[in-house]
This record gives sequence, structure tokens and C-alpha cells, in this order.
Amino acid sequence: MKTQANPSPLEQQLRAARLERQAAGRDPALASARLALKTFQAARLARTHADLLAAPDTRDAALFFLEELYGTHDLSQRDTDLERIAPTMQRVLPADALQTITEAMRLDALAERLDTAMARLLGPQFTEDDYIQAYRGALAPDDRARQLELVQALGESLSQLVRVPMLSTTLMLMRGPAKLAGLGSLQQFLERGFSSFKRMKQARAFVAAVVGREQAIMDRIYAGHAAPFELD
Repeated sequence: MKTQANPSPLEQQLRAARLERQAAGRDPALASARLALKTFQAARLARTHADLLAAPDTRDAALFFLEELYGTHDLSQRDTDLERIAPTMQRVLPADALQTITEAMRLDALAERLDTAMARLLGPQFTEDDYIQAYRGALAPDDRARQLELVQALGESLSQLVRVPMLSTTLMLMRGPAKLAGLGSLQQFLERGFSSFKRMKQARAFVAAVVGREQAIMDRIYAGHAAPFELD
């Protein structure tokens, strides 16, 4: 009997994120709590990084992080698209591009797990103080530190990816076949991440700003700061 090959790192992360979302979807109370949490976090991120969202050079990249990686919209179609096409992607995509997608899905899987842990404590209605207490109580500092490491890795991967010759043309040529194959959601995700970073003049400075602010907020929360989100 032919044995099934071990899943790749990309396939493992895709499966982990999908299973986390599916488990939450089967529990209406948990799903409601997770939606409330994601809505709160998206609003907080928009406040913290308002200048990056407002600046023409960084607006698209900030929106990509906010909506594609921390958004509240349903990602089930993107999950399905990615799992369908993952074996093909591993054969045809440049190593740098595959690494970037894997980093994004690794971050996605971890974020889903951390969100579920907090949502179980918070429920669908909570205050900012409740959120801060749950952040400290539900999550080990190492988990949050790992999340920031993955944000950093993804940002650096995207910064390098835009330098790969002909990748922009390759993505454009994929639009038609992706649409015909029912992979429009995936194509939009890939193009959006690539194009938003390609347009930036200082992509690494953008990544450093995002990670630096989030690191400062994390440190302030665990240190018991009275207003951890109010950075100077």
C-alpha cells in the first residue's frame, strides 16, 4: 500500500488554522466571542497604526496586515483555495514566495489559537480592562513573543519577495487561470500582499514600526501599565 507523504509545513499550518476556525464555528457562543474579540483588536490596531494607514506610502500594506491577517471577515474560502492548490504551489512557486505564504499561514494559525483562548475568557461583551486581564491570564508571554516574531518574519519575507525577478508578471498571468479554477480569493490575497509591499519605498521601516509598537504594547501589558495602548 502506498503511504501518504508527510504534509509540508505550509499544509500543516493551513490545516491548523482551518481546524481552529471550524471548531469555533461549531460553537455559536465561542464564534460570537471570537468575532467580538477580532472586532476589538482590529479597531485597536487601526488606532495604534493610524499614521501608517493614513500615509500614501504605507496605507496599502497596513490595510493588508489589518484586513487579511487580523480582519473579521470569513476566511473559509481562502482556506479552501489554499489547501486545494498547496501541492501545486510547492512545485511551481519560487522558494521565496512559498516561504512567504508559509510564514503568513503560520502566523494565521497561531493568531487563531490565541484568539480562541482569549475569547473563551471574555465572551461577547467586554471592556478594555477585561481585554487586558484576559491577555495576561490566557496567554503566556512566550506565545505573544512568538506571534511578533512571525509578524517580523512575514514582513521581512514580503520585503525580499518584491525583489524576485518576474514575480509580478507571473502573478498577473495567474489571474485568469486562478479565476477559472475558482481560486480568486487566493489570487487576491497573494497579489494584495505582493503589490502593497512593492509600492512601499521603505518596507523594512514599515515592518520595524509595526513590530516595535506591538512589542512596546505587549511589554506594557505584562508590566501592568495602566494605559498600555497609549504609546507616546
